[in-house]
Amino acid sequence: MIKRGDIPTKTGFGKGMADAGASYPELVVLGADITNSVGLNFFKDRFPDRFFSLGIAEQNCAAVAAGLALGGKIPVFSTYGVFAAQRATDQIRVSICYNNLHVIIGGAHAGISVGPDGATHQALEDIATMRVLPNMTVLSPCDATQAAKAALAAVNQVKGPVYLRFGREAVPDFTPEDLPFEVGKGQLFRDGSDLTILSTGHMTWECLIAAEMLQEKGISARVINIHTIKPLDNQIIIPAAKETGAILTAEEHQIYGGFGSAVAEVIVRHYPVPMDFVGVNDTFGESGKPDELMAKYGLNAQGIASAAIKLFKRKSL
Repeated sequence: MIKRGDIPTKTGFGKGMADAGASYPELVVLGADITNSVGLNFFKDRFPDRFFSLGIAEQNCAAVAAGLALGGKIPVFSTYGVFAAQRATDQIRVSICYNNLHVIIGGAHAGISVGPDGATHQALEDIATMRVLPNMTVLSPCDATQAAKAALAAVNQVKGPVYLRFGREAVPDFTPEDLPFEVGKGQLFRDGSDLTILSTGHMTWECLIAAEMLQEKGISARVINIHTIKPLDNQIIIPAAKETGAILTAEEHQIYGGFGSAVAEVIVRHYPVPMDFVGVNDTFGESGKPDELMAKYGLNAQGIASAAIKLFKRKSL
């Protein structure tokens, strides 16, 4: 993996939706008064007649999107993940998921790395909320290049509702431009034999750095990028448990109910092994610089490596 620079995943999401709009004339976008902040200005600029501003009214966005989907359109709406996933939960559940409508929901500003906006705007519970809804697909790309592919995949690979999670801050853009994106398929980014780190979203780059740190200590860590939290790729997770004997998950989200919990549901059913979780530990975030917050809450490479070492020692008992 070669880092090309730092780019916000919201930029990848926005450009991906604009490109999808060129191929799918039925694609329409609903704005929630923060169009530039979530990257949908790229679509608005190219297709102004297919962009509709509904203001700060997330529940209305979800309800209108449901109506548009019933009318044959592919609607997209995006706002901060805390509002997209949780303020509009009732409308998403009843109007969108119950009817299995092809509506794409962009959960922006995900995780604690939103930084100065603080606890009220840091989406740390959205994965848990969205993944329990029947018919919902949950995507969490690891960089801007993959976010663009995820946006297109949400349009042309899925028939029902999609929650696509992404962030605001610039993060390393490193995945190969020709790397395929298939909904429901994990990606082996680094092989290893002593333990497996399953990562989603922005955490994947930190996990790759952590794997290098672990290698220096004689621990061989496999790193798998899980860009689709629902449906999970059991075909890559179960063999990893069998072959490495320990699983560590990493997510910029609460450890309860999120990505790690989803993986644990697979592990306990198919091949129980020592397992641990890197994430926010049952607390709200706070205002601060993104890198400082990531370090404080143990979500950077050093925190991941430390958790992996403890897990490896458990495995060795």
